[in-house]
Amino acid sequence: MTGYGKRCLNQPFPGTAKPGITGEHTMDIVTLPSRSVPVLAEADICVAGGSCTGVFAAVTAARRGARVAVVEPQNRFGGTATASQVCYWHSIFNLDYSRQIIAGMTDEILHRLDRRGQVDYADGPDPSWYARLNTEELAIELDELVVEAGVLPFLHTRAVDVWRDADGRPAGLLVAGKGGLGVLKAKYLVDATGDGDICAAAGAEMWRNPSLQPPTACAKMSRWPEREVGMFELGKWIHAEAERYRMPEGMIWGCPTPGKNTFMLAGTKIPDADLSDPAELTAGEIEGRRQIRAIQDIVAGYGLPRPVLEALPSLIGIRDTRHIRSLYRLTTDDVLYGREFPDTIARGTYRVDVHSQNPPGTRFLYLDGTEVFISPDRENEATRWRPEGPAPECYSIPLRSLIPAGFDNLISAGRMIDAETGAYGAVRVMVTMNQTGEAAGNAAYEALDKGTGIPEAAGL
Repeated sequence: MTGYGKRCLNQPFPGTAKPGITGEHTMDIVTLPSRSVPVLAEADICVAGGSCTGVFAAVTAARRGARVAVVEPQNRFGGTATASQVCYWHSIFNLDYSRQIIAGMTDEILHRLDRRGQVDYADGPDPSWYARLNTEELAIELDELVVEAGVLPFLHTRAVDVWRDADGRPAGLLVAGKGGLGVLKAKYLVDATGDGDICAAAGAEMWRNPSLQPPTACAKMSRWPEREVGMFELGKWIHAEAERYRMPEGMIWGCPTPGKNTFMLAGTKIPDADLSDPAELTAGEIEGRRQIRAIQDIVAGYGLPRPVLEALPSLIGIRDTRHIRSLYRLTTDDVLYGREFPDTIARGTYRVDVHSQNPPGTRFLYLDGTEVFISPDRENEATRWRPEGPAPECYSIPLRSLIPAGFDNLISAGRMIDAETGAYGAVRVMVTMNQTGEAAGNAAYEALDKGTGIPEAAGL
């Protein structure tokens, strides 16, 4: 990346810093006078982050009888699916599509949207997608789930720190919203922030994959020429104009949205960016929007009508930032060979999906042993990562990979899961992460019901 985006990513604005996990960077500080803040609510369980994963955690616990609050910085629930406008959900079936392996609230949401005619399904088995959702309708459906379950919602509110009791134990969240600072007290905390903000604030050990999966800013456009030209040819145009328009190379993909003449495009990429850092998040958002406009200009430069930009995301699509150090790190072999766990809480079949810059493209490793590299400028390269033979029908995720080591009333849900690079490339997609939300909600409720810590209640 060059130009403004590159400058912002490598040179934070004056007065900002890029702190690392171990705190090796320093910054200027000021001392604020001590102040009292109001207790906004007292709950049994508080969920930080209102993505589908966070909402599923909150609703699951509330349906079982817990008093639950959920905090979301955006104006709507849904996270990547709504704020980031990613309308794909992947397969909920096993490898050969002979049986359904993902049900629960993922299935419930699909049925609720289907009743309104707001979801399209693939015509047959397809490793790339299963359902396309109307993401605006999904936001309203999630509102209804929260209200129906009696969850106490806080929109336009960000969890900024952990509130601790007199013994120093995490006992709630310090939040910032329209009314200023406040505290939400809770016996158990669910971190569904994506970046592991609450786990980090609580003092949990965090780590990052050596090469972070790059973020992508999606956009909704009309007059997108996929049918006239095809995505492969459009990708070649972007590749040919990459230097002129300062476009990092990578795979371009997208799909029509249900019931509308609108195309959801995911053709941008911000490499070498850690969007858990505030300066890089700001720069990444601006750079993503610049690339969206560049794609429009490239299409028009090849003689087609300029695509009409209909909607921009209110949050860039973030694939990978911080991860917790949990009771168990999910390995790539666990995923590729379909290892089963005594504390399995989620299943999936989505392929190992790792975006790279050298060479530019995306590498897919499938459970059946096939391997495909998708490049922006040449035909797909298909090989095998293992010889032909029996393949697992799915892979599993253990509850242990959601629990930060050393804590008994804190659990994570979502992409801060403890997983190796390859394993993470598979499990990070929404239909899999949705299940971690339900699991976290159930685990927190079980601990509440038994009056114990989360690991003890789960027998870990």
